[in-house]
Amino acid sequence: MNSVLEAPRSIVVVGGGVAGFSALSELRARGYDGALTVLSPEGLPYDRPPLSKGYLLGTEDAEKIRLAPASWYAERDVEVLPARAVALRPAEGGIELDGGRLLSADRVLLAVGGAPRRLRIPGGVAALTLRSRADSDALRRALAPGASIAIVGAGLIGAEVASAAVAFGAEVTLIDPVEPPLAPAVGEPIARRLHAMHGERGVRTVVSVPVEIARGRADDGAAHLLRLADGSTVAADAVIAGIGIVPETGLAEAAGLAVDDGVIVDPSGVTSNPSVFAAGDASRLRLADGVLLRRSEHWEAAVRSGQAAAAGMLGEPAPEFGAPWFWSDRHGVHVEAVGTLDPRQAPGSRTVLRAVGRVPQAAFLLSAGGHLLGCAAVDLPLMVRAARRIIDRGLTPDPEALADPAVDPRRLAR
Repeated sequence: MNSVLEAPRSIVVVGGGVAGFSALSELRARGYDGALTVLSPEGLPYDRPPLSKGYLLGTEDAEKIRLAPASWYAERDVEVLPARAVALRPAEGGIELDGGRLLSADRVLLAVGGAPRRLRIPGGVAALTLRSRADSDALRRALAPGASIAIVGAGLIGAEVASAAVAFGAEVTLIDPVEPPLAPAVGEPIARRLHAMHGERGVRTVVSVPVEIARGRADDGAAHLLRLADGSTVAADAVIAGIGIVPETGLAEAAGLAVDDGVIVDPSGVTSNPSVFAAGDASRLRLADGVLLRRSEHWEAAVRSGQAAAAGMLGEPAPEFGAPWFWSDRHGVHVEAVGTLDPRQAPGSRTVLRAVGRVPQAAFLLSAGGHLLGCAAVDLPLMVRAARRIIDRGLTPDPEALADPAVDPRRLAR
């Protein structure tokens, strides 16, 4: 691969997820007119959030969840290869594909994502996971009316799959060791409201962890029997693990790149090899002061890292981004969060609630100095949008106005 000091003539993006797609789009938007190829083993890149929502429910098909139609790539002269990279070959100036072909590249972007984390217990291989379109297809077949479904992990994916399973008429048991799940992400009051919705929709929630997945008993006809740490058991026709992902770092490690629970990159996405960049779920950011941040597995974070890497590959400054944001859907409600709601990250902070009666609608985390650090809200997208502007501008909002349901969110950011 050529030195980063030279303008790239050819760029290969490894991975057809949103990080890779965002890099492709950003490269062309910034005027890069060299050869541009994306390795996407599943064909045209597609969006993954619908796999646990609309696509799983059958309201969106494979074509609808594509990140762009085939014409988009043709118009921008982007070659989509349904091939898998098996090795980086820096000395030979390229990437080895699974068919043995060596694809030349001046810059490589690793946007390979991660693999679903497996249950490391006896019988854990029996659990289904969700990461690809094929995984979602398999889940849909399992979520039959009357089927008993055990879901391990009540985070975003587990909760969304539980919601879909109930919609299909399945009987669901949701297992997680934390009560309530997602408190660091959305604040404890909103987390409790969201988790309580499972019981309201007929989902049985259990605070424990599985220690074994055994064959089901003949008397109840279920295929699997989960033994939990508290001594109880759960019979299930299907078991689903929604416990996060493991970053795909094999290519990077084999090529000698720095790896630590992800491929380590700087703010421009460059790895320890100046011709190789990384973005998305498999990347992990090291700040200029040496601090190594935790990986982020959210959609917007993948988009941003792809855009930053695109700028970096062209030798341009990384774009500036505002506070991080994510969203989720479950049981007919939409939740969004921006910034941080984890008080452990801000000593002296306090939480302000906006509620209707006793039902929390939004939660805000304020620093000791009164600055807004984060906001989470249920079915209040304008509130989150306003909170994002407040955070990005470094404003100190009136806590009473934040808490008052009568105050229009748009007034808060003025």
